[in-house]
Amino acid sequence: LALVGTPLVGVPPVARAADCAGVTVVVDFGSLGGGVRTGCAAGDPASGLAALNAAGFGYTSTARQPGFICRINGVPGDDPCVNASPPTAYWGYWHARPGGSWVYSDTSAGSHDPAPGTVEGWAFGSGQQPGIAPPAPPAP
Repeated sequence: LALVGTPLVGVPPVARAADCAGVTVVVDFGSLGGGVRTGCAAGDPASGLAALNAAGFGYTSTARQPGFICRINGVPGDDPCVNASPPTAYWGYWHARPGGSWVYSDTSAGSHDPAPGTVEGWAFGSGQQPGIAPPAPPAP
């Protein structure tokens, strides 16, 4: 995905989802010095964790709270992944409809069953949503 042009100040850029016959996954590494990346979990993944993995993102759970995600693609590398991360530095988990608005998840990624055609989002920090709007379906 490539964003073209300069985004307006205060308005998150909108990405266009590639033809994803499944669940689009957005991971925002911005607060960790990286950018925003997207992937596609083809088909009907059984959980948010399955979608994250199928979209090409590796993850690590904490040792004492299995299912609590402490790293995605190995970052942040300084988290020992023993206990849950503090409320100021954790991977927040979000859901959306394509082109819609992010909604903070009230369930864990391991117990949420995302429907095909929806968008899953992850952002590291103190609970902020991903830095781009949920990718819209491609124009016909």
